[in-house]
Amino acid sequence: MKNYLLDRVLPRFVILLIDIFILIFSFFSVLVLYNGFSVVSNHSWKSVFLFGLVLVVFNTLSFMLFRTYRGVMRFSSFRDLLRLTLSLTIGYLFSFVVLHALHRGQGLSSYPYLLFIAIFFVNLCLMILSRVVVKESYEYIIRQGRRAIKVFIYGTKSSGISLAKAIKSSRELNYKVEGFVSDDPMMIGKSLLGHPVHAFDEQLFRTMRTKEVQTIMVSPLKMEEVKYSGKLASLVDNDIAIMTTLPVTEWRDGMSIGEEQIKEIQIEDLLPRLPIKLNMKNVVSSIENKRIMVTGAAGSIGSEIVRQLAKFNPATLVLIDQAETPLHELELELKSSFRELRFKTRVVDVCNRERMEWVFEKTKPHFLFHAAAYKHVPMMENNVPEAIQNNVLGTKITADLAVKHGTGKFVMVSTDKAVNPTNIMGCSKRICEIYVQSLSRQVSAGTGGTQFITTRFGNVLGSNGSVIPLFKEQIRRGGPVTVTHPEIIRYFMTIPEACQLVLEAGAMGEGGEIYIFDMGSPVKISELAKRMIILSGARHVKIEYTGLRQGEKLYEELLNDMEHVQPTSHDKIMIANVREYDFDVVAKEVDELIALSLTADDRRIVAKMKAIVPEFQSTNSLFEGI
Repeated sequence: MKNYLLDRVLPRFVILLIDIFILIFSFFSVLVLYNGFSVVSNHSWKSVFLFGLVLVVFNTLSFMLFRTYRGVMRFSSFRDLLRLTLSLTIGYLFSFVVLHALHRGQGLSSYPYLLFIAIFFVNLCLMILSRVVVKESYEYIIRQGRRAIKVFIYGTKSSGISLAKAIKSSRELNYKVEGFVSDDPMMIGKSLLGHPVHAFDEQLFRTMRTKEVQTIMVSPLKMEEVKYSGKLASLVDNDIAIMTTLPVTEWRDGMSIGEEQIKEIQIEDLLPRLPIKLNMKNVVSSIENKRIMVTGAAGSIGSEIVRQLAKFNPATLVLIDQAETPLHELELELKSSFRELRFKTRVVDVCNRERMEWVFEKTKPHFLFHAAAYKHVPMMENNVPEAIQNNVLGTKITADLAVKHGTGKFVMVSTDKAVNPTNIMGCSKRICEIYVQSLSRQVSAGTGGTQFITTRFGNVLGSNGSVIPLFKEQIRRGGPVTVTHPEIIRYFMTIPEACQLVLEAGAMGEGGEIYIFDMGSPVKISELAKRMIILSGARHVKIEYTGLRQGEKLYEELLNDMEHVQPTSHDKIMIANVREYDFDVVAKEVDELIALSLTADDRRIVAKMKAIVPEFQSTNSLFEGI
């Protein structure tokens, strides 16, 4: 029966008849009270009938003109009540004018103005009350038989109020609004929709605990304001789950919301980082109408670089990756999102010199972003030859071909694990840095060919194989969430942030630079895990410490002790002043290392790596004694 009632919507003519009935009831009830519980009293039946008939006719016409019957009564809004008030006002004004003329022309007895006004106000109050009663009854019925999640709404402007109204009237959402939170001193202490408005302070958390509220829903407009203030992190640290919604413009019919419009706050939103601003002029001039090649294009970083490049109108994009399925998915995405984009996908291994030679010969890229690399630390500890083949040989082949075919700029994506490396992956990337930097010096000493630029940054949130997807999956399964060490810290940056800075560094680079990025403050991984557990709404997922993995260290660095930085025109990008190497020496050492990688003799390969990079000290590894 409950579902039947909730699924039904009254036909328009029924709502019109109800309003007409309320009008007639208002007329007779006020008239009866006015005449001392008599309908006629000093007036004839003809006068009473004419009075009532004129009111019904002109107000019905007014109802039809303003379409007061078209709405769904249980979803009546303030705008609906205003329309209703205006409709009655117009209807009663016309009725008054007509009745006044009839009384004068026909000699009928007239009614006092006060009686007319009394009928109007009783009629208006009853019609508004009918909407309120239906609305409140509906909300009461949908709340029965379920334990709603108590929430506070953060935001007291239009989007916050709209969100509260949508929650209160939604049959689908299982939330109950208990109060509002505001940063506006003028609103604090007041009441909205019958609920108190609280300040964002320690008292708020005490109030929420008293009321057993564990969730705050941030209005869409407020979300952008508080995202970079640190308040979201404060909520999480107080065990408050945070949610938000899509912008109001994306709600169903602009008024109601369902589960699909409710969004969980992402862990990226808790990083107190201001949005990065690109120097659009530099980036556009370096990308627009240029042939751009991206290696590792289907990976986390590579694919985001491609998405951002697509916005700058390149002449063509050439996307290189050996992973067929992810490259195909990227191809479908680009065809859907960037229909005018000219691009080609090539399933190619960057270690295949002949195939890469063919791609360069066909495309002659002006600009190359080299993001192809193996990056998983423990896996590379157990697959040393593959780390050298893919990372070092792949970089050497690509860089050499860039010089041969006159590529203007070559931007290599590196990592903070290349600084004072403690693992095979980090050292392999440091060797790549050394090679392209020394090659850049060699090229610039000649005729001024390819400009080689290296970008070095830390962990990116949400990349393939990073802790964020791992923690999400572990939380989904009920835990435990595995962290290697209670004190391990990492620098984090979102994928779009990192790629924006790569584009900016590529645009400003003149060759030979190693750019490092301002990664903000380091994040303790155990705290990251705790916050993700709270954000998920889970309350019983535990954290388990498993011990440092092979080659893993407690903290990462963007510079070693011998390196210093100099500023650039972008406050988030700096240039590392690093040791310079002679290209001939480096080329010889790298060739020997690549030759050793074919022997599968891990210890000899690692020994050679340590000879090239003396600061490489293996940690938690089989190679510590070398």
